[in-house]
Amino acid sequence: MKKLKITLACAGGMSSSMLCKKIITASEKKGYAGTECEAYSVHSLQSAAPGSDVILLGPQVGYMKDTIIKKYPDIPVEVIYMKDYGMMNGEKIFNDMAEKFDW
Repeated sequence: MKKLKITLACAGGMSSSMLCKKIITASEKKGYAGTECEAYSVHSLQSAAPGSDVILLGPQVGYMKDTIIKKYPDIPVEVIYMKDYGMMNGEKIFNDMAEKFDW
């Protein structure tokens, strides 16, 4: 199976690290061993984004999507739905991305 690199960007990167753990668990259920998911501040993306299969933005920084797309035109950028983010629904977030990107 393909190894995925998911970069999650939010305002500070703290609470999103919990969400990353849930995304990794969801990916493992789908057979993706070794998925990487790390949370960063949007201001730390320069070192984190290269090699990512997708950049997920927390809803609080969703307004920055167009700016981030311009900086990383070869990496898909998606904003996490506020409800999924707030409920820390890593399984739904991963499944939505897997369906969208045919993982």
